[in-house]
Amino acid sequence: MKVEQAREIASKAIEQLRQALESGESSALKQYLRAMARFHRYSWGNVMLIATQKPQASHVAGFNAWRKLGRFVKKGEKGIMILAPIVRRKTENAEQTDTDESSTLGFRAAYVFDISQTDGQELPEIGSVNGEPREFRERLAKFVAEQGIALEYSDEIAPARGVSSGGKIALLPGQSPAEEFATLAHELAHEMMHRTDRRTSTTKRIRETEAEAVAFVVCSAIGLDTGTAAQDYIGLYGGDAKLLAESLHYVQQASSQILNGIGADGGSAPSD
Repeated sequence: MKVEQAREIASKAIEQLRQALESGESSALKQYLRAMARFHRYSWGNVMLIATQKPQASHVAGFNAWRKLGRFVKKGEKGIMILAPIVRRKTENAEQTDTDESSTLGFRAAYVFDISQTDGQELPEIGSVNGEPREFRERLAKFVAEQGIALEYSDEIAPARGVSSGGKIALLPGQSPAEEFATLAHELAHEMMHRTDRRTSTTKRIRETEAEAVAFVVCSAIGLDTGTAAQDYIGLYGGDAKLLAESLHYVQQASSQILNGIGADGGSAPSD
């Protein structure tokens, strides 16, 4: 594939993504964020308590929090003990300014449950990538190897789907072919754009926006249905159309290089 052809494919896809980002958060992302807001941020000590008692825990919440999400703790499930603060609220008298103060008197044992210990409504998810990457999955893996990057699978990176660590990419096993392709493209973009001297001049927000934009371009070029997946992912990291425009050169350059490497011409995807 000619370089100019790859750039044209990338430009069209980037413009589609820019328009999606300008439209704001998708309804799927809004529902996801509302649900995630019900999960408390735990102290380091409580994180260690949870990990010690249930190493595979992914989403934990109290009994009532799960009920508000339409899920119920299964009968017989044992709670995960954490330490909850005992708070005493002090209210100033009426002659002074109406303000409330609180102080921590100590801690008490409280119990949370992992999602695997519950049944009920499915938690909302942000958009996903669907379709069949066909021969491009192997071509992308081959291109990764040609860049001198090792590729492996590991359950230990959960809940992350992929991790880039400079010369090595780890993928979470069990993803659908489309999701795995998108994840690999995302992590490869990190390797290509953010494992150089440029990394020090970028923020995580910039890096995640750029990597996901590259994945969007590559997935679109081979005919995968990305839905709102890229838009939602970028939104989670605070990225937007303005940031994408500022990163345009880097996104287009990396996208074109990958498209050339896997021989995607933008016209080989099935029409159904």
